[in-house]
This record gives sequence, structure tokens and C-alpha cells, in this order.
Amino acid sequence: MNLPNRLTLGRLFLTVLFVGFLTSSTHWGDVVALLLFIAASLTDWLDGYLARRLNQITNFGKLMDPLADKVLVASALICLIPLGALPSWAVITIITREFLITGLRQLAAGQGVILPADPLGKHKTAWQLITIIFFLMLLAAGDLFGDETLWLRFLWVKIGPFLIAITITLTIYSGLAYLWKNRNLLR
Repeated sequence: MNLPNRLTLGRLFLTVLFVGFLTSSTHWGDVVALLLFIAASLTDWLDGYLARRLNQITNFGKLMDPLADKVLVASALICLIPLGALPSWAVITIITREFLITGLRQLAAGQGVILPADPLGKHKTAWQLITIIFFLMLLAAGDLFGDETLWLRFLWVKIGPFLIAITITLTIYSGLAYLWKNRNLLR
């Protein structure tokens, strides 16, 4: 197994640790969760970069890299619901889109076609990560400075919904565009 594929599998391991710390009741749990999420997110960039740079692109990587990304993002989104960061309808919308696209990729694979990630999907992923990291930073700052800090509440209430709106819009639009682009597989 090459290094990019190991990094992809490492992202799955970091996801487990991330969820453990984010859902723990330890004082520094949110801080550690933030750092683990950032590290896991960086492996997404790094494994792709190394796969291209070292010419080690594999079908395993084409399939597992987006799947590991989805597991990381879905885990974070689900964990943020009970913390009050995200409404459940938004998380359901995002995860539904991910299942639909994964299903389309599996359908394509069954026909001998590997569907790579779409540039619009990469923008969607970036905004999902930005939104998740934003809330994780606020939770970590709450660990450090106290949850009732006025500026934290201001950011949570004023900036959070704006980021959620951008993320949901891009999630829906990119999903519909990807389905439309590959509609021939659905016939």
C-alpha cells in the first residue's frame, strides 16, 4: 500500500479519535478535537498531492479518498447537532447529497467507470470544512475562555448561520450539477 493510501486510511483513524474527543466531557476535549479535525483535513490535501506528485494514483485511492472525506465530514456534522451548532435538517441535507453521489459512483464503478471528484464538489467540501472548523474553533475557544463569552455568542449567532447557508447552497447545487453531468449513468 502506497503512502497516499495510508494517509487516506489514517484519516479514518483520526476521525475516530476526533469523535471521541469531541463527544467526551474532558475540559480540553474540544481543543484536541479541533486539532485532530484539522490534521485529518490536511491529510486529504496531502494524500491527493502525493498521489499526483509521486504518480501513485490508484483505483483504491480514487474510491477511498472521497469516502474517507465523507466519513470525516459526516461524523463532524452529526456530532455538532447536539452541541447546537447545526440544525439537523442541514446535516440531513448534506449527508443525503453525499449518499446520492457515493451511490452514483458505485453505479459507475459497476459499469467500469471511475468518477473523479468534480471541481464544484471540491468547493463544496472546502465550505463544509470551513463551517465545521468555524464551529469547532468556537467550541475550543469556549474551553479556553468560557462558553458565555460575548464575542463567542456573537460569532455563533451572526456568522454561523451565514456559513451554514453557503454550505447548504453549495451542497445542493454541486450535487444536482454532478447528477446532471453524469445523468447518462442513471438511464
